Amino acid sequence: MDERQVLEHYLKERGLKMTKARLLILEAFLGMESHVTAERLYEAVHKLDDGIGQATVFRNIRLFTDAGLAREACRDDGPRQYEHAWRHAHHDHLSCIQCGAVIEFVDGAIETAQQAVYKKYGYVPSGHRMELFGLCPDCAARHNSPQT
Repeated sequence: MDERQVLEHYLKERGLKMTKARLLILEAFLGMESHVTAERLYEAVHKLDDGIGQATVFRNIRLFTDAGLAREACRDDGPRQYEHAWRHAHHDHLSCIQCGAVIEFVDGAIETAQQAVYKKYGYVPSGHRMELFGLCPDCAARHNSPQT
């Protein structure tokens, strides 16, 4: 199934309809490959159809999350960020505390360690989210360079 079919199935199961606005918001979201805030998504949707309100976009990004099409990405002090979830491989995040740069990565040793923790405590895995924080190389270089 593609993303539209996933959403249609999800909506049908809940007695909801695929509206023109919902479809437009989904298309805008799918066209954005980076992490995106609901506000940034609203700006993109507003350029396509200025009749779609901010509340509609915000409600639908939550609906996309519930449907498995989106997931929350980095969770810092700023606004929530979302990324594609459907047919997008699991990954973790390394975030710069200075400039906000984000690197997505997969590390087999971390994944293995997480599975060992699930097993040790008898948990059945249902997913996880990991975000590591630090200074990216550029910010670290600026931080360590003498001020002139």
